[in-house]
Amino acid sequence: MELTIEVFVLLFFVGLLAGFIDSIAGGGGLISLPALLFIGLPPQIALGTNKLQGTFGVCTAAFNFVRKGKVNLRECLLGVLATLVGAMIGAYTIQRLDSEFIGNLVPFLLLFVLIYTAFSKNLGFEDRKARLSKNLFYLWFGLMLGFYDGFFGPGTGSFWTAGLMILLGFNITKAVGVTKVMNFTSNLVALIVFSLKGNVLISVGITMAAGQIIGARVGSSLAIKKGANFIRPLFLLIVLLTIIRLLYRNYYV
Repeated sequence: MELTIEVFVLLFFVGLLAGFIDSIAGGGGLISLPALLFIGLPPQIALGTNKLQGTFGVCTAAFNFVRKGKVNLRECLLGVLATLVGAMIGAYTIQRLDSEFIGNLVPFLLLFVLIYTAFSKNLGFEDRKARLSKNLFYLWFGLMLGFYDGFFGPGTGSFWTAGLMILLGFNITKAVGVTKVMNFTSNLVALIVFSLKGNVLISVGITMAAGQIIGARVGSSLAIKKGANFIRPLFLLIVLLTIIRLLYRNYYV
């Protein structure tokens, strides 16, 4: 497809919608990546360009959560550092190994997240007692999910949000806010790797990023204002759609 003015306008609104959804419950890539493939970009360039536009969205959402006092950066600094290291190792490893095994495993892990969250009626509505120390959680989850996001990616935000609620006892608004900070860290690392390989189309990425910034600002503000009753059903829907997408890609394409 030729990159006309109409295509750029379409991509702007795709970015806006993806940023809005992603800032509330994650899963913006379910909207943005298919759009990039639809306009005819090769898969590697589509993935790299998606990281560019997505980085702007998660940065905007993370900043909004921090600015409104829902996230304490000092409290989760260890998680940021561990995520940075994990994502660097994951992005390096994916250049040399096949991600098929992890790709086949992830839908079933996400199914556990979906079932556990759906049947834990009060999960995410208020802070609970932590089951793990924060330092230990941020160290291990940062390394593991940072590696996973650099290596493969889909569902990273869902794993972060579920882990923060289940193991650290965070309410879902705070969990989503911290998730955006971690997503920004691993996205930025992956973006640098894709850029070094020449797999980022700047004009398309910046166009979608403009929409991402607006959508993420509106979405994160709504999430902060309306809380668990607004976020929880959308979170469950996004996890379900991610499972369906991965199962379809793994077994039917």
